[in-house]
Amino acid sequence: MASGLLGRLAGLSRTFFAGLHTELQLKTRPTESLHLVTGSSGFSKTISQSPTFKQWTYGDDAYFVAKNRTADVIGVADGVGGWRNYGIDPSAFPRSLMETCERMVREGRFNAHAPATVIAASYYELQEMKTPLIGSSTACIVALHKKERRIYTANLGDSGFLLIRDDKVVHRSQEQQHYFNTPFQLAVAPPSQAGLVLSDSPDMAESSSFDVEEGDIILLGTDGLFDNMNEDMILDCLSKMKDHRDSEVNVQRTAHHIAEEAYQLSFDQDYLSPFALSAQQRGIDLKGGKPDDITVLLARVSSCSNDQNVEI
Repeated sequence: MASGLLGRLAGLSRTFFAGLHTELQLKTRPTESLHLVTGSSGFSKTISQSPTFKQWTYGDDAYFVAKNRTADVIGVADGVGGWRNYGIDPSAFPRSLMETCERMVREGRFNAHAPATVIAASYYELQEMKTPLIGSSTACIVALHKKERRIYTANLGDSGFLLIRDDKVVHRSQEQQHYFNTPFQLAVAPPSQAGLVLSDSPDMAESSSFDVEEGDIILLGTDGLFDNMNEDMILDCLSKMKDHRDSEVNVQRTAHHIAEEAYQLSFDQDYLSPFALSAQQRGIDLKGGKPDDITVLLARVSSCSNDQNVEI
């Protein structure tokens, strides 16, 4: 009888402490909303500045930064320069695609859990214009759901993102290519070129989601960045970003430093770039950087209480 009583008491004790532990976990679990402190920078591969420079673009690249009640959202798109041979401005398509995505986010026509849907909706809107906008581009979008403290991503092509925590890359998007230097892409072709132009469905975008913590860093870039800088070089640049209340200035300064480094390397003919290494692995004799348009979006995950002014 005594041993049975002691067993029941031991069981009650275990139940009590297990319940207490669970309660303490619930109380200490972070519940404060997060947001993104964002900076952007980039370069056109054309050395001379274009007299028709447009905001939110670097050469044939385009990007956006948008916020609504639910999410902070950032995105990049890389236009296909080959359209220039047909008298078409390659920057028009990605710029319009990103502008449409940005507008949909601001208007609340956006599912933070499925950023691929805003890529698709924006693409279909361009297709339905009375005069279709001819062109092609990749697309990559990352959305931070503020209350869930989780990012949701969509990537089509060879632009992409890194999620960095404690000076390590914990997640990286996968490139989507049909073959070397030919990424998946959205396209609208003239009727005469229907069926002849490479065009992928927005449903082909790779989607993923990850929990994030305060202090995490998210980097979005077009292939002009990743073809010229490997992860270790990017991490080295990020190590110089300090953590204090002046974080907006640091994020912007670091974004520019990364873009500038990639730009300088892109014209170094003696540099064995990631692009050249990839070419050599495929039996292509290539050396040097890859001159290309470069866009860098850098975002630091921050609690809302730590940053009063979140606009860059």
